[in-house]
Amino acid sequence: MATAAVEPFTLFSLQVARTRRLGPSLVRVTFDGAELKGFHSDGRDQSLSLFLPHPGQKEPVVPRDLGEAWWQEYRELPEDVRAVMRSYTLRELRREPDEIDIDFALHGVEPGAPAPAGPASQWAARAVPGDRVLVLGPVLADNRAIRFRPPEDTDLVVMWGDETAVPAATAILESLPAGTRVRAWLQVPHPGDIQDVRTDADAEITWLVRGDGAPEPLAALQSAQLPDAAHPYVWIAGESGHVKALRRHFVRDRGVDRRRVTFVGYWRRGLTEEQLRATGE
Repeated sequence: MATAAVEPFTLFSLQVARTRRLGPSLVRVTFDGAELKGFHSDGRDQSLSLFLPHPGQKEPVVPRDLGEAWWQEYRELPEDVRAVMRSYTLRELRREPDEIDIDFALHGVEPGAPAPAGPASQWAARAVPGDRVLVLGPVLADNRAIRFRPPEDTDLVVMWGDETAVPAATAILESLPAGTRVRAWLQVPHPGDIQDVRTDADAEITWLVRGDGAPEPLAALQSAQLPDAAHPYVWIAGESGHVKALRRHFVRDRGVDRRRVTFVGYWRRGLTEEQLRATGE
């Protein structure tokens, strides 16, 4: 008997429950809402689309009442009216009560920052309980927006991520079972952004503090001595230029099968998310 197709993603109306500063440039925002009962994900780097209001708006403007036509109508709204859309990863999903955490990198919020803060950083820095958002998230626990998928024969997991990938990377590390060999490099702007990651895996985590004498990502990985492994799996996420360079390094210089390298450009230096999306990457 045929079954009806189920859309893997839908819009969830949520509100801020609380916030917690994780470091000088990282803040965790916890969301709740009755609709979260239908939110399901088994992934630790689950990608989400977050819709935020403009300053002065009480809630994000998205025509979700139009059903499947909402996206086209959303795109046709004036830019200063339609909700700001940004991509994030799920940090944690909890039940009883239903809550999700999203960690925000606060680029440009600190005084004297070299570039102004983007709309998501500005929103997260001032978020208070009750603030409304919309999240385009999964209703199917296993979905195409989960990227971390090591093959069953993996005998070494290698990871690199900058502060935009730290939420996904730390969630992955916390989920790995005992006996999993992991070597991870995580880059953050400030020493205070370094987190205590609790994992059962055999994990060696190296934190790289940008501007503190730490080598650039490619140099750090080029000089790294990795354990012997017959079937390594590599996960790289963050700024797209670094991600591309590191993927070339693992495939070309270290001989890792390109099919065993997951790489995700979360952002590109000098481009807004809208501009990056327009490039098709």
